[in-house]
Amino acid sequence: MSDKDVVVSVRNLSKAYRVWRSPLDRLKSPFLGAVGRRFPRNSYFSRELQRRASRAYDDFYALQQVSFDIERGTSFGILGRNGSGKSTLLQIIAGTLTPSGGEVVTNGRVAALLELGSGFNPEFSGRENVYMNASILGISKKTIDERFDEIASFADIGDFMEQPVKTYSSGMYVRLAFSVIVHVDADVLIIDEALAVGDVFFVQKCMRFLKKFRERGVLLFVSHDLPSINRLCDQALWLDKGVVRQRGIPKDVTESYFSEYYSGGDSEKSDSEALKEAIGSGEEEKPVSQRKAPTESMQILGEEIHDQRLQYLNFSDHRNDIEVFAFRPDGDSFGAKRVEVVDARLTDIEGRRLGWIVGGEKVEARVVVEANETVQDPIIGFGLKDPSGQVLFGDNTFLTTKGQKSVLRKGQRLEAAFRFQMPILRPGEYVMNATVATGSQTDHEMQHWMHDACVLRSYTKSDTTGMIGIPMISIEIGPLR
Repeated sequence: MSDKDVVVSVRNLSKAYRVWRSPLDRLKSPFLGAVGRRFPRNSYFSRELQRRASRAYDDFYALQQVSFDIERGTSFGILGRNGSGKSTLLQIIAGTLTPSGGEVVTNGRVAALLELGSGFNPEFSGRENVYMNASILGISKKTIDERFDEIASFADIGDFMEQPVKTYSSGMYVRLAFSVIVHVDADVLIIDEALAVGDVFFVQKCMRFLKKFRERGVLLFVSHDLPSINRLCDQALWLDKGVVRQRGIPKDVTESYFSEYYSGGDSEKSDSEALKEAIGSGEEEKPVSQRKAPTESMQILGEEIHDQRLQYLNFSDHRNDIEVFAFRPDGDSFGAKRVEVVDARLTDIEGRRLGWIVGGEKVEARVVVEANETVQDPIIGFGLKDPSGQVLFGDNTFLTTKGQKSVLRKGQRLEAAFRFQMPILRPGEYVMNATVATGSQTDHEMQHWMHDACVLRSYTKSDTTGMIGIPMISIEIGPLR
């Protein structure tokens, strides 16, 4: 690895804070220091006053001898429990905090999204804060003039751009701050849990940007969500009480971190609490009285299979309720648009649109397209993405229609229905994309790709093993036969 490939270099970094033993000691310290400077440096009185001043506080090390290098094109995840030094490390790299020892060298422009609202003047309007933040990052007024419309469009906060940011919600703060750092041509992006307060559409938009950015720059990403670290990052660093516990492939680091919690290494949390924090579960569930009746069977190879557990699960706190929101025709999309997606929905197997579904039920994802021109061989598809933008599953009609040489004439509509068993989803917001292309699986032209055609919100108290839970036909335990 050559030096020119390293964008961020951290060497023996330490940060100490003085923890005063009493408010009086803190008040006395400047006085003792001022008196001590009146005596010769190595005199008895000078040494005695210094000794008394030093006994008034203890040094708390937020970071101790932290070292690592990050190459261009690397997504670098940082994890650790609260108080481990993650935010302190990011602030030093961003240049907003001075280290007590060691050094940080960055090659290029650094843009950071740290504490909510940091870097904003609450009395300034959104527009004024855009120019102020950009100037701090070294962007000229002329450049921001040229990019302002793009920044405003990405933030999508409407007329609030002209209002003081003190009137903004937490989500609007994030929208504006992220939009600025997206458009300043940064070489290093620092994201510290800030996207947790954004709405699902904006978070998905940010995730799409981050996936593209990581190909050319350095992404420093802090999150308590271990699956997000695994999916977004190439390397990971585990900080524990300011010390590097482990660095390496995200899968190895997150597994070690998870094991520390689950094995009882965290004395302040029970095993169940640690597990739930590690896997990111825990959102309030809907009352049982508000739930609709479940579907209690599934079909395997044409045979109807009954899962007796559903009768219990679906009327208990372990049921997975999933709220389905309406189709969004104005969502982010791209494509040639000779054919467009005009509807996407989840239905029961009779085709009735669903507002609520239950994990484990049989459902259909239906996508309707309309031709603006006559086209051949349309391929319709869908995909379900988790809160971090990872595609969990999906499919398309290519294999079903292969060799049929179908034609969709101008003005005609076509509907594809994908029947499947809805998996158990961890709590959070998910999005379904809907797509239509023409051609073949390997050689096609994308006509219309809708990123967030509709939203699903999952509620459950059950712990899902993995990214999704697959409904089991049966689970048995007993003596060896």
